[in-house]
Amino acid sequence: MKILTVNAGSSSLKFNCIELPEEKELISGYFEKIGMNGSFYNIKLNGSKIKREVELKDHAVAIKHLIQELFDNNIVKSLDEIDGVGHRLVHGGDKYNKSVIINEEVIKTVEDLSSLAPLHNPANIVGVKAFQEAMPNTPMVGVFDTAFHQTMEEKEYLYPVPTSWYKEYAVRKYGFHGTSHKYITKKVQEMLGKDNVNIISCHIGSGGSICCVKDGKSIDTTMGFSPNSGIMMGTRCGDIDYSIIPYLMKKTNKSIEEIDNALNKQSGLLAISEKYSDHRDIENGMNEGDKNCILANDMYIDKIVSYIARYYVKLDGQVDALVFTAGLGENAREFRENIISKLGSLGMYIDKEKNDQIAGYLDIHEGIISRDDSKVPIYVIPTNEELMIALDTYELIS
Repeated sequence: MKILTVNAGSSSLKFNCIELPEEKELISGYFEKIGMNGSFYNIKLNGSKIKREVELKDHAVAIKHLIQELFDNNIVKSLDEIDGVGHRLVHGGDKYNKSVIINEEVIKTVEDLSSLAPLHNPANIVGVKAFQEAMPNTPMVGVFDTAFHQTMEEKEYLYPVPTSWYKEYAVRKYGFHGTSHKYITKKVQEMLGKDNVNIISCHIGSGGSICCVKDGKSIDTTMGFSPNSGIMMGTRCGDIDYSIIPYLMKKTNKSIEEIDNALNKQSGLLAISEKYSDHRDIENGMNEGDKNCILANDMYIDKIVSYIARYYVKLDGQVDALVFTAGLGENAREFRENIISKLGSLGMYIDKEKNDQIAGYLDIHEGIISRDDSKVPIYVIPTNEELMIALDTYELIS
């Protein structure tokens, strides 16, 4: 079966075509600046990358180019060969705890939930409708970023605020990066040969979240009502004292929208380093002795360590694996080493030689990086959200 996976943003569209059950990626691509000047797309095929500068008036035009690339590169001879399209949908609220076949009811529900994800859900639905028009006979599947975390109990997902906020306005912890954490859980289950795994999954990229998995299910995660909670990130602040917001509004006369923008796009590593949101640039600054970069890195590490320790206790020390994944988690050797060096009191120890050999920026692969005497095995496992979307789609349409 050939499965197409789609992640549509407001001005972007990322896709993969994957052959299942072989799990073979046939082609992938990324359309950028849709509806804007300077639009273009990249295609990756057989290890080669091709860039094409074209006018992308809207998502429908992008999809026409996508389909043409499938034909031109002999991926398919007919669209009937695409057995299903899996769409990443960011927010399913508490309505969806698993992936679903998309119908009109699902589309309406996701649209109704747009107030919870105003930047993402409307764009996701634009992508769904554009593909429905282009491929009306192909099943569409919705894979929700929040679904994996719907196994959290009330004591974890409720906030200690007036209960009417939850009952009337759906204010609760939802969690995100669920597709990635689900994939990591699946990989560990396969590696260890058991379903009831207890793991701490660290998805650390430009955005980051840590998930506590017990018996193969998410029981807690760092992101909450929005993706801006938990650990600090590239441009997001993570957990802060809410009183900062009204205080700054009064002091600066800024609107809530301006403060919200600052907390999402001007905070995190960017704010502390005063220069960089990308940790690779932070590393370069550290090597040059930049004190702000050193401080940003130290803060980042401490916040990650504190959540790993919290989840270790939540799992009563019965942890089958600590896993690092996503761009930074997979690639930054020294960063991982610095995190694990602070976890010795929990019996976690890194094998420096193994760590140095695994998942560099130019040679990404998975493996174990802990010493033999480490109480908890520590792994690097590249995430593959596209494959997880494809697998869910394959399962639902088979």
